[in-house]
Amino acid sequence: MTALNRTAVNHMVFYLLGIPGLEAQHRWISIPFFISYVIALLGNSLLICIILTKRSLQEPMYLFLCMLAAADVVLSTCTVPQALAVFWFRAGEISLDRCITQLFFIHSTFISESGILLVMAFDRYIAICYPLRYTTILTHALIGKIGVFIFLRSYGTIFPIIFLLKRLNFCQNNIIPHTFCEHIGLAKYACNDIRVNIWYGLSILMLTVVLDVVLIFVSYVLILHAVFHIPSQDARHKALNTCGSHVCIIILFYGPGIFTTLTQRFGRHIPPHVHILLANVCILVPPMMNPIIYGIKTKQIQEQVVHILFEKQKSLW
Repeated sequence: MTALNRTAVNHMVFYLLGIPGLEAQHRWISIPFFISYVIALLGNSLLICIILTKRSLQEPMYLFLCMLAAADVVLSTCTVPQALAVFWFRAGEISLDRCITQLFFIHSTFISESGILLVMAFDRYIAICYPLRYTTILTHALIGKIGVFIFLRSYGTIFPIIFLLKRLNFCQNNIIPHTFCEHIGLAKYACNDIRVNIWYGLSILMLTVVLDVVLIFVSYVLILHAVFHIPSQDARHKALNTCGSHVCIIILFYGPGIFTTLTQRFGRHIPPHVHILLANVCILVPPMMNPIIYGIKTKQIQEQVVHILFEKQKSLW
């Protein structure tokens, strides 16, 4: 009977359930998903347009912010539309190839964002510790090379996962209790030994995201050491203020991820839908909040946004 059930399941197609246990509330849950996606899409697109079109914003800090905004658009677009399709239309059917493609872009974009945050920490270190050499060190050519390296690192490290998943024979059920596909979440449905997948995924996490966190911490130790040796209190305050937006984004990006990891490791009695909601917070919140934080805390971006909105309102009248 078990053999018959296994052969009846089509493992070329999987079904995303959304958030199991909260099916009755899917319509209501979709509202913050939709709002956050619209804000992320509009906010980050506006940020990209402003930075690329305004010559005064062609500085390294803003170019790195432009990279982060582009990554945010990709990350939210990879996940939210699929989740909304499940919530609104119960359209959770997803092919195996599409599922692997989705998790490839989710994981690689997450690593890209982590790399961009590390580079932004390096940018703040150069700006505070070597202000006179800032533009000569961080040239446009170097920024381009850094962007290519971040791209190659993220997509290069995740690319082998495609083959690690393709080698597996899926023999269990094809129901995924989630809003999107992820590596181990898909691999656990295989009847093969998935220890290679687990160890490779863990090694990638340690060599990219965890290493980035350590290097960001070291950067800020050096930044604080330099700031507190500045004799002028006003200059000290100004230097710290330039790091404020970046620190907020670091907390938003890594904070939910660390909390989710801890709850998965130690929160065995926490309901599954809480884990899934926390995983979605990691995807939803940073892309939505990043343009808002930089819009509020960065005067140059504020002025450009006000100028664009004012000009549009004036033209309508």
